Amino acid sequence: MNAVEIEEAISALAEQPFDAEEFPYAFLEAFGNKETTLRRLRKGESNKSDLGGVLQTNNIHIATCKPGEVTRTLTALKASPATARAKARFVLATDGDLFEAEDLTTDDAPISCTYADFPNHFGFFLPLAGITTVKQVRESSFDIRATSRLNRLYVELLKDNPEWGTAQRRHDMNHFMARLIFCFFAEDTDIFDGAGAFTSTIETMSAKDSSNTAEVISTIFRAMNTKTGDRASGGVPRWANRFPYVNGGLFSGSTDVPRFSRIARSYLLHIGSLDWKKINPDIFGSMIQAVADDDERGALGMHYTSVPNILKVLNPLFLDDLREKLAEAGDNPRMLLNLRKRMARIRVFDPACGSGNFLVIAYKEMRAIEAEINRRRGEADRRAEIPLTNFRGIELRDFPAEIARLALIIAEYQCDVTYRGQKEALRDFLPLDAMNWITCGNALRLDWLTICPPTGTGVKHHADDLFHTPLNQAEIEFENEGGETYICGNPPYLGSKWQNDSQKEDLKAVFSERTTAWKSLDYVAGWFMKAADYGVRSNSSAAFVSTNSICQGQQVPILWPLVFETGHQICFAHTSFKWTNLASHNAGVIVAIVAITRNPTSPKRLFSIADDGSVVERQVSNINAYLVAGANRTIDVARNPVGDLSPMLFGNMPRDGGHFILSGEDRRHVLGSYPELARFIRPYLGSEQMIQGKPRWCFWIEARDAEFAGSHPYMKSLLGRVSEFRASSAAASTRDFASKAYRFVQIAGTAKRYTLAVAKVSSERRPYLPIHLFDRDTIVSDLLFALYDAPLWNMALVASRLHLVWISTVCGKMKTDFRYSNTLGWNTFPVPALTEKNKDDLTRCAENILLAREAHFPATIADLYEPEAMPADLREAHEHCDEVLERIYIGRRFRNDTERLEKLFDLYTRIAAASAPSALYGRRARR
Repeated sequence: MNAVEIEEAISALAEQPFDAEEFPYAFLEAFGNKETTLRRLRKGESNKSDLGGVLQTNNIHIATCKPGEVTRTLTALKASPATARAKARFVLATDGDLFEAEDLTTDDAPISCTYADFPNHFGFFLPLAGITTVKQVRESSFDIRATSRLNRLYVELLKDNPEWGTAQRRHDMNHFMARLIFCFFAEDTDIFDGAGAFTSTIETMSAKDSSNTAEVISTIFRAMNTKTGDRASGGVPRWANRFPYVNGGLFSGSTDVPRFSRIARSYLLHIGSLDWKKINPDIFGSMIQAVADDDERGALGMHYTSVPNILKVLNPLFLDDLREKLAEAGDNPRMLLNLRKRMARIRVFDPACGSGNFLVIAYKEMRAIEAEINRRRGEADRRAEIPLTNFRGIELRDFPAEIARLALIIAEYQCDVTYRGQKEALRDFLPLDAMNWITCGNALRLDWLTICPPTGTGVKHHADDLFHTPLNQAEIEFENEGGETYICGNPPYLGSKWQNDSQKEDLKAVFSERTTAWKSLDYVAGWFMKAADYGVRSNSSAAFVSTNSICQGQQVPILWPLVFETGHQICFAHTSFKWTNLASHNAGVIVAIVAITRNPTSPKRLFSIADDGSVVERQVSNINAYLVAGANRTIDVARNPVGDLSPMLFGNMPRDGGHFILSGEDRRHVLGSYPELARFIRPYLGSEQMIQGKPRWCFWIEARDAEFAGSHPYMKSLLGRVSEFRASSAAASTRDFASKAYRFVQIAGTAKRYTLAVAKVSSERRPYLPIHLFDRDTIVSDLLFALYDAPLWNMALVASRLHLVWISTVCGKMKTDFRYSNTLGWNTFPVPALTEKNKDDLTRCAENILLAREAHFPATIADLYEPEAMPADLREAHEHCDEVLERIYIGRRFRNDTERLEKLFDLYTRIAAASAPSALYGRRARR
């Protein structure tokens, strides 16, 4: 369950009559516990409570009690030995009137509220559903509740107004929802005259059977688009005169409202009863976006960029510098004034703005700095000089663009209330301005210089509708001239295999004149290239959240030389970290944050995640495209390995329609009938078979045995099926082998003594790469790489921590798994010149690893390299191997992976410089 679904379940529970006996189970069910789990608790099989309550191990101890006994019961739960033994995180007590709970693992304040009010605190308990909460998530409980209610209303309205869900009317429906959001916010923040003015008017003026609800709402909307002096002639009824003239285009145009059922009217009134002063526009914007997005509604509210992650972009991009300048200014009036003037000219531009999260957070953080400047200058109530129109965005879809503008408007009002007071905020809030400064369009096709011009203004789009932006909308007048521009955001990632035709055309438009290899790039690469082009003609810096794949593997030599050729350099980066959101199972996407600038004096800041989860920052002289401190050299595909390394080849590919492949049962059946075929059946291994220890077999027929196989009754039939499969293939290279049906199509090699096999894909959880030794009869499939008859010291290199960190950086990953490449990972692996003693020492290391594995037979590689269960002797063998190898490099163990990578890149640079590029290294795919 996601957080919105949990909120809905909790709210439904609170609305039901209190059942003391049933409440603990209903509460746990609301947080996603399955019926089987609840059944075991009911029977007492897993319920270890010593107080007659319900105790779920590692989660919560719940007890209901008699009226007036809640606080005493909660104290007893905390003191319970069973609570301690079960390591319960939460304790909860309620009598149906009062509700109290406490998190025993944090210093967070306990919850004490009425029973009816406990759904407002559901975020406190999200860990029960496996959702790791942070402070910002808990504080977004209101946003989740509001989104849940709006979603119910949205779905209910579409039941009675299906035409509003069509492509022709979707914009009208979304616009209607944006108007409602504004009204709910305005009635709780004194923008409207009287608390609850909008909701109470609908409740009073519309019939309970909802027959005129749409008409009442439409009349209110019309009033807010009519100036006070024009209302009498415009036919606005007296009861609607309490609503102010809003302007800004929010209520202009059609005031058509969808038909309301009784249920929809009830939902609307319930939404209005929430306290909308608590809205967080930075989070709420993307959550409400999901209400109107069919693709996202199933994971409602789960797709947004969290505030801490946004600040990972904005702080080093420019906010840290502003705060440093504030600290330097102290109480100096002139320095403070200069900083305020500088901030008024800063432009923040998000060319993939979605519902405006980055822009809203940037605006709020800058207003906080400006407020401190004003306080120090004795001008605390001064009106802000930071204009909303300096916060530009591009968004492909119209509704998120509307929500982005609305979120910024709400953020401005909230900041004014905080820093200037309610009275001053209200005085300047209405009427809204009608300028469009969030553009709806395709960011990879639009000219960013016209959306956010570095100087000057140009066409001014003062339309009559704040929420209508034509695709050709260009410049909005900047109130202040000549400042810095900071580009930021979280653009869509989309690997090359997942891009549709339109998105591929977008990348083609950006890259086709620069490289022929653009089809291999992730979609997000287009934003980096556009930002680099923009930076050539402006005083700007850019930072984007991106999949880390653009800083790994084959994309690096395609994208980054093009970016660097524009004069840009990487000024800061957050190395790979796992993306997290509110979902109970966080998306397994690994991201990085990369910033570029043309400012040569910009400090180079490299952020990484330490083993304990803390963020480590280092100042370095240069950050390369792999997000490693070092020179800007890309790792190109190499045709041959460096130095004395043995050739690593692809495995063998049958292209046989599966006819050559045998399971253990198949093998027994064939040999039972045709024992003479035993000499043709050999072990056949791919990554899964090697790692999981699952046996598999194949027919392997040499040319000298082709005639025998073709005349054998069983083999003749099998080869006929193989030939037929190949002849019908769309690939000419496969059809060519229809006449040679006895053999595999691709045969990279076989061993005379043994084969060292390396998995192409393996889990990132394993501390070392899977490599194993097999006898000469084993056939390695194309899902493995093979070192045939290679000196055993090669195994020690592959099995080292050094090699793991190298390939994880230069080869990239498939989702979160390591993706190995012989030409990019093995052939480029920089190794110092090895003496014979070095090779002997490494050979013994490999032998020790193999012997340690053998001692645990029949354990598989998957068993042996499970991080928490790795045998001590095997771990010791690897540790010794690492020590021997690393002493060859620097005479001691490396301190960490960062030091390992920096040494490897330095050594690679020196080896590459000393080698003939045409002999060792493949050429970049450039036009």
